[in-house]
Amino acid sequence: MDWSRETLEKHSLDMRQFIDFRESTLPNGMRVIDAHNSSGLNFTLLPDRGMDIYAASYKGRSLTWLSPGSPHVADFGASWLQQFNGGLLTTCGLTHAGPPEVDDITGEKRDLHGNFTRLCAGQITHNQGYWDPTDGKSYRHHLGAIFNESSLFGTQLQLRRQYSLPLGESALIIYDDVTNIGDTPAPLMLLYHVNVGFPLVAQGTRLITPAEKVIPRDAAAQVGFDTYADYSAASDGYPEQVFFHHLKSPNRKLHVLLANDDWGLEVNWVADTMPYFTQWKNTRRGIYVSGIEPGNCIPEGQNAARKAGRLQMLAPGERTSFVLIFRIHDGADAVQKATQEIETMQQTGTPIAGCRL
Repeated sequence: MDWSRETLEKHSLDMRQFIDFRESTLPNGMRVIDAHNSSGLNFTLLPDRGMDIYAASYKGRSLTWLSPGSPHVADFGASWLQQFNGGLLTTCGLTHAGPPEVDDITGEKRDLHGNFTRLCAGQITHNQGYWDPTDGKSYRHHLGAIFNESSLFGTQLQLRRQYSLPLGESALIIYDDVTNIGDTPAPLMLLYHVNVGFPLVAQGTRLITPAEKVIPRDAAAQVGFDTYADYSAASDGYPEQVFFHHLKSPNRKLHVLLANDDWGLEVNWVADTMPYFTQWKNTRRGIYVSGIEPGNCIPEGQNAARKAGRLQMLAPGERTSFVLIFRIHDGADAVQKATQEIETMQQTGTPIAGCRL
């Protein structure tokens, strides 16, 4: 397809015909923003749930698993699991990612994976898109939002999130900036819970990573260690399995790929701010979903991270940035090429510094 400016402007006066963010409101009062890209990659954002990604599809094929009754209106009185929408992205954090716990020092109670996914966007900025001023050949459309995770006399963290869509490409880019706007140091645990479902994840799907080593989280994961990369048929009562990967890279850029024979989802990021990668396998009947989860932490909670020396702290005024890229590979040749790139990364790379497992 010819996505050049000359061709498009010959045929339309409004770029929304080809790429757009479209906001509406559900009957339950939740705002939704549908992202449309003529590449075939389309998804729905939830401004009232951390601007996370809910439904997502590529050329009509679902990319994710959805929870019955979702999307759920944010309710701090319900548990995180009751509020889990599924969806392509659930952001875990900003100060806690891991199991429910009581803080060893302060006595604070924390639910599973923190509060971020229940936060509402305070400001939403729509960019109507622009042609690259350097060459005028590529077109991007942006959407931004600001979130504050704060409490009186407590943590004051602000996250600025931007989604970027490149016209005609089966890709999306997330830019997150987190700043400690308070006057005391604050813990930062940020984990991108990317939830991939049927038909992309099914019997025969495989996870390809440039791993130096893979560590099972517990006894349940140890049982499936020999087949951690392979996905089997849905089964009743399957106990979730979690694996921590110490990845390799020649340049600190990281790629992982979840794919079957003819299509796959690649997730890219940089190890400078996200040295950790967690794999969540859940091939249970009816809730068949896999998590591929880059982060500045593993989902162990503040207590364990503090004891292990893995807990990142942001000083007052300090800011850190995260970039996450999703890319669809369509066709056997594209999957094979992406697989070979990751295998080369594993062969030529060195274990990521800062990943302490």
